[in-house]
Amino acid sequence: MELQRPFLRRLLMGLMTMTIFSVIFIACATLHNRESTLAIRPAMQNVTVPDGFSVWHHLDANGIQFKSITPKNDTLLITFESSDQSAAAKAVLDRTLPRGYIIAAQDDDNSQPSAWMTLLRNTTHRFG
Repeated sequence: MELQRPFLRRLLMGLMTMTIFSVIFIACATLHNRESTLAIRPAMQNVTVPDGFSVWHHLDANGIQFKSITPKNDTLLITFESSDQSAAAKAVLDRTLPRGYIIAAQDDDNSQPSAWMTLLRNTTHRFG
């Protein structure tokens, strides 16, 4: 019986350590692989939103991959797998689209980390 207790204790500690590292790895992977969205809006009243095909053509010609292009409420939303792709696309679209458009990153309200950050920022802290 004496020999089994240290073995079980080591086994339990090993399993707990592996579980903790797995949780940390999954959390880091989730935070680093967040989707990113660009929103293209007209800067003036008489300018219309560019069509998705022309935006797709500009991005494809520069080798930038995207997940989707969706028109929504006089805005064109382009979803990317990472913020690096989004930044590259913004640079390309700033250079290739004609003047009169606002191209900006859009916050993803569906993502859990940004929801937590919004909740933390909106709470008032009172001391005293």
